[in-house]
Formats: sequence, structure tokens, C-alpha cells
Amino acid sequence: MVVFFIKPDLSSLAMFMNFLSKASDAIFPQVEAAQKMSNRAVAVLRGDVVTGTIWITQNSESDPAVISGEIKGLTPGLHGFHVHQFGDSTNGCISAGPHFNPFGKTHGGPNSEVRHVGDLGNVEAGADGVAKINITDKLITLYGANTVIGRSMVVHAGQDDLGTGVGDKAEESKKTGNAGARAACGVIALAAPQ
Repeated sequence: MVVFFIKPDLSSLAMFMNFLSKASDAIFPQVEAAQKMSNRAVAVLRGDVVTGTIWITQNSESDPAVISGEIKGLTPGLHGFHVHQFGDSTNGCISAGPHFNPFGKTHGGPNSEVRHVGDLGNVEAGADGVAKINITDKLITLYGANTVIGRSMVVHAGQDDLGTGVGDKAEESKKTGNAGARAACGVIALAAPQ
């Protein structure tokens, strides 16, 4: 058995420490810049006829998120609007999965005490088929384990009943709000800083 003893070379150690110092100076500003970018996200919605761009901004982890934007090509009236579990569009909007629901709640409206995190209620399209979006929400977040970044934003063909369906519609109401087919969807991604 051969044993080697390495005598520390102070000049090599000093060079290594200098390298680490310069590397951290280069890395940490990039990390800070990425954190500043994470307070803004975008989803570009695409469907057969329906398109849109949705922005989500959140100034800090404790502030509510503001969801804004515009969706075109809708039929006039109310349309369910949700964040869905997956940022997957490999099989169209159906690949987005169910509503984003990290706390295992039943479906509700945006002001309901019990709701999925992804339940944003309805958006209303005018006679021109355009829905202007301006929602402030306390459960949607761009930070932490329950971030919506990497998930999907979906607008539905029909109105969301906000979990209040009765009779034969009650069971599905507590899952989806009976909002119908998925008219358009898009992955929620980090947006470039303004």
C-alpha cells in the first residue's frame, strides 16, 4: 500500500480562493436577475379558433397575483378560466390535466372559501368575441412549491358554474364547474423583465 501526503501549496490555494470569489461574483447577479424575473409570467393561449395572451404579475410572495390580458375568438358570454395541473400540450389542451389543486379541495369560484388554486371563475367575451382579463387573486402564486409557472392556463367553451351545480350536474360541478370543452390553452412561463 502506498500512501501519499500532499503538502498544501499556499499559492495554489490562494489562486483557487480567488477563482471562487470571481465565480460567485459572476453567478450571484444572474441568480438575483432570475429572481426578479420570476415576478412576471406569460401564457400564450392557442386553440382551433381561440387565441390570447395572459400575463401574471406578483410583486412579492405575500402579495396577490394580478392576471391580465386578452382572449379573442370566443363566443359571446361567460367562459370558465382556470390554471390546470400540467404544462403539457402533447395531446392538445386535454394534456393539461385537471385544475391545479395542490390542497385537495373541491371546485369553487375565485371568492369561495373552498376552491382549487386554479379556479379563476369566468371571463366574459363581448359581442366581438373578445374577453379582457383583469383578475386579482390571493391563491395564485409565482413563488414556492405551489407556483403556477410550468402549468397551463385554459379557457373553456362554456360557463363555469363555480361549484354550485345541482342534480345530475352536482358531481362534475365539484370537479370542473361544468365548463365544457377546452377552447384554448398555453403553458405559463417566466416572462422577460420589463
